[in-house]
This record gives sequence, C-alpha cells and structure tokens, in this order.
Amino acid sequence: MSFWFRLVGGACAVGFAVALSGCSPSGRSQLSEEKEPHFVLGKSRVNAMDFQGAIEAFEQSLEANPHSATAHFELGWLYDEKTSEPASAVYHYQQYLKLNPNADNADVIKQRIYRCKQQLAADVLPLPSAPAAQQQLEKLSEQNRQLQDEVGKWRAYYASQLAAVKTNSTPTPVYSPREPAANPTPVQPTQTISTTPAGANTGRPTNPKPTAAIPRTHTVVAGETAMGITRKFGVKLGALQAANPGVNLSRIHTGQILNLPAP
Repeated sequence: MSFWFRLVGGACAVGFAVALSGCSPSGRSQLSEEKEPHFVLGKSRVNAMDFQGAIEAFEQSLEANPHSATAHFELGWLYDEKTSEPASAVYHYQQYLKLNPNADNADVIKQRIYRCKQQLAADVLPLPSAPAAQQQLEKLSEQNRQLQDEVGKWRAYYASQLAAVKTNSTPTPVYSPREPAANPTPVQPTQTISTTPAGANTGRPTNPKPTAAIPRTHTVVAGETAMGITRKFGVKLGALQAANPGVNLSRIHTGQILNLPAP
C-alpha cells in the first residue's frame, strides 16, 4: 500500500513541475510588457491616430523596461509607416529581433529592415534616371568636341604666326579669336629733326659753324627685321651695323632700341 502512496506522490510532484515549466517567463514577459502603463497609453494614442504621442509613450515604456520587445516593435512600425524615419525604424526592428529572435513575424520584419535600408541609400545618394544620365553624357561629349576644335584652331593660328616671324612676312591669320585683343599702337621711331627751313634768316651769321649730326634711334616693333629697317629709313645695312656695335642684327627683337646712322 505504501508503494502506491509513493507512486501517486511522485506523479503529483512531476505534474506540479511540468505545470511550473509550462508557465514560461517569455509568455509572462510579453503579457507584462503590454500591461505596462506607458505601453497601454501608446496603444490608445495609436487608436486615436496620435502617432507622435504614441511614439513618446512607447519611448517612455522602454525607459521603464529597456528589454520590452513589443515596445521596440511598435516604435519600429510607427517610424516606418507613420513618420517615414527609416533609420529609427531599422534600429527598433533590429532590437525587436534581438530580444525576440524566434518571433513568428521575423521574416516580415527582416523584409521591412531591408526596405528601410534601401530608402536610406536612395536618400543619401540619389541616382539619376537613365534618360537624364544619357542627356548629361551627350552634353559633356559635345562640350568636349567644341573644346577640341577650339584648341585645334588656336594651334593653327599660333603656327601661322610663328611661320610669319621666321619668314619676315605679314601673317595671314587662319583663325580670329573670339575676343581679340586690341591692336597695340605701333611705336613710331624716335627721330630728332630740325624744324628750321634751309636758308631761312634766323638772325645768325650767314656762315655758321657746322654742328655735329644729331643721333637718331628706332624702337623695333613686332615683325620688323634689320633689312626692313634699312629700307624704311634709307640706310645701309653696314652703316646700321656700325651704329650698333655688338648687336646681332639677324636676331633683333620687339622693343629693342637701335641707333640709326645718318642717311
């Protein structure tokens, strides 16, 4: 008889242990989270469509219970669907899965997280549409072609100028720049001449003593050569060389001052 009493007592003990294990902490935890006063207030505000007020209530619920998975879920949903704040939604969704990894809606929450991250990427780096990108590419190509044509014309113009200087001829420009610089005023040769007419009576003796010849100078302008200067002033090349010792007349340059011999 005592055997049956012991058998019945053992069965009762096992049943009591099973009953205790059936009341899992997770089940009680979710129920207690939903009964938290701030959580209840947040749900009532959601029903009243006061979404900002609901967010404040659920945040206060998290302050009271930082491990409330349901509060994180409600905040993730509000930030995702009602206020369009994907960064905050991702955070609360992830905290919900961290606290409740075996949630029945885990796959749906992961899809929501992925969609929010896509929205964040689009906000940070918006990509142009294909037609807009093609138009921009065509515009850049056309500008590049115009610049290349411009460079080619300038090269031809420079080559013509260089050839004209080498051959001592007036260059014929093949291209006129868009905004040509004003033509500089040619520097006229500096000459010192007498303004007194020959034979005029100046009140001086009729046979004055001869005076020394007054030297003349000339400033070389662009495109001039030594031969051109001799023809211009009617002097000989040898006399021009004698008046400018030490000067290489074949390499005169613009702005150089030359002494002019008497014609």
